[in-house]
Amino acid sequence: MIKTYNSRHPLEDRVPAEAAIRAVDHLEIPRRLAIATVMAAEGEEAAVVAGLAAIQDVSVRFAGPGEWLALSQTETPESLQRNLSLLLAEAAYIVDQSEGRVVLRLSGPNVRRILAKGIAVDLHVSVFAVGTSSNVLCGHISVNLARTGENEFELIVMRSLAESLFDDLALMGREFDLSAGFSG
Repeated sequence: MIKTYNSRHPLEDRVPAEAAIRAVDHLEIPRRLAIATVMAAEGEEAAVVAGLAAIQDVSVRFAGPGEWLALSQTETPESLQRNLSLLLAEAAYIVDQSEGRVVLRLSGPNVRRILAKGIAVDLHVSVFAVGTSSNVLCGHISVNLARTGENEFELIVMRSLAESLFDDLALMGREFDLSAGFSG
């Protein structure tokens, strides 16, 4: 049985409620995303990779050997978990992470310079191409970092560390007048 709790976004008190002027470099925070962890059963990694590649309207992020994060802006957490469970059947274990993780989208021409202040990974497009994701440390916080565009990155962090990561990113982006706001 799935229970639904009314919860506040962990960054409600950090991000202005009214839309501020969006700067060239911007930190966007989606309020609602369906996020699930997909873990391949023993010997089923190839089947899970094939199944995840076939799914539409879901972004897949590598999180470790035999483990991925699946994100959807269009599905509810329940429907994402149900659809993944039906698609991957006995090949994978699916765990809803929608209330336990927070996504931060960083975009703009200085995004690599901002991230370089806290991430010790080469983010040049020839090394960290669009579509690449990896678990990294941003300062002292473990995040899943994904390059989603030429000058766009998504950071997925545990809910309990979202405020700290937000503060770190705001400080790292202060030189570039980084703006922040919730999506739409």
